[in-house]
Amino acid sequence: MSLLISPAYAQAAAGFGGLDLMSMLPFVGIFVVFYFLMFRPQQQKAKKHRDLLASLRRGDRVVTTGGIIGTVSKVVSDAELLLEIADGVRVRILRQMVTDVITKTEPGAAASNDDEEVGIGKPKPRSRRTTAPGTAKSDDTGA
Repeated sequence: MSLLISPAYAQAAAGFGGLDLMSMLPFVGIFVVFYFLMFRPQQQKAKKHRDLLASLRRGDRVVTTGGIIGTVSKVVSDAELLLEIADGVRVRILRQMVTDVITKTEPGAAASNDDEEVGIGKPKPRSRRTTAPGTAKSDDTGA
């Protein structure tokens, strides 16, 4: 009877339960993709916003997180700005609440001589009316 029963041999055990470099490669690849698609652009955007806030100065036209558009009338401190939102209406806001700069003022902005010669920045002269309001010109047919 012992001839009918075959002996059972132990199979070779896999190293560390099958955990090797090839099984970790997809996870490493997913991490790299997430870094370049999510984390890095977010860090660059945050750095750009920090630079924007650091460069705020008097006269800049800005938009706040609440959607209020105003002009920086005074930089109170590193954390606060005085923002003019209407004629004579000024509010103190946190510098971090500025989301965008619409118009940036240049430091020491002064018109150069070349600009004055060409007429840049000067208002155009108003044309004078040749006829009084309500009267027709001689070439009008009145139709």
